[in-house]
Amino acid sequence: MTLSVLSRKDKERVIRRLLLQAPPGEFVNAFDDLCLLIRDEKLMHHQGECAGHQHCQKYSIPLCIDGNPVLLSHHNVMGDYRFFDHQSKLSFKYDLLQNQLKDIQSHGVIRNETEYLRVVVLCALKLYVNDHYPKGNCNVLRKTVKSKEYLIACIEDHNYETGECWNGLWKSKWIFQVNPFLTQVTGRIFVQAHFFRCVNLHIEISKDLKESLEIVNQAQLALSFARLVEEQENKFQAAVLEELQELSNEALRKILRRDLPVTRTLIDWQRILSDLNLVMYPKLGYVIYSRSVLCNWII
Repeated sequence: MTLSVLSRKDKERVIRRLLLQAPPGEFVNAFDDLCLLIRDEKLMHHQGECAGHQHCQKYSIPLCIDGNPVLLSHHNVMGDYRFFDHQSKLSFKYDLLQNQLKDIQSHGVIRNETEYLRVVVLCALKLYVNDHYPKGNCNVLRKTVKSKEYLIACIEDHNYETGECWNGLWKSKWIFQVNPFLTQVTGRIFVQAHFFRCVNLHIEISKDLKESLEIVNQAQLALSFARLVEEQENKFQAAVLEELQELSNEALRKILRRDLPVTRTLIDWQRILSDLNLVMYPKLGYVIYSRSVLCNWII
């Protein structure tokens, strides 16, 4: 069934679903491609605004306000497509298609112990992010649920290389309640990569975590929290690299026609050629061709 025979509501549902499937860093590209197919500017603008708002929350789109990084998420959504930033004390709308802040308004913040703790935790988290991420961003938010105070720490780093046919995103979220002596930290680490050179390959890896932290004072809590994040993210990174290595080896065995051993060592073709004393040009050409193919797989 083509889009031309769908009702308007069905069109809206299809467009929004396709836009929400866009990988991080590719929303605008997906929107532009759909515009060429739909040819309804008003419909596309409305659906692009709705889907863009959800896309920002899902992938923690980073912004910069007054020189401070801001990560968009559902934790700092205020309604009516507005977000709130604790650091700058501003609320705003963000147009993902135009990459533009709109309708910026000042917003008050209650100064209490939780707010002071938020600032201390943010400082400790920034030190970790600056030390471990090339272009990382982080933010710490406050949230009150049923009279209970929570801090939500968000980390994001990405590399969108559309010209090189790949995009990648790393993000994590950590939540804990502000308690007197002991608190439980709930975390989630998420990695997504999209390769689209010769093949269309999507990789999504995530892990949920729960750890406990003792609370002595604000400074101790902030440092202990930053160390916890560092430890868990390092473990996750090592596990991901090991898993991808095993996946690569498995794919290599399936692609090859015969189950050859994978030693990942360089072959001294010059010595082999000298030992065999290959002087026949057809055979030499065949050996050179084999070298180029096998070296690509072995390396």
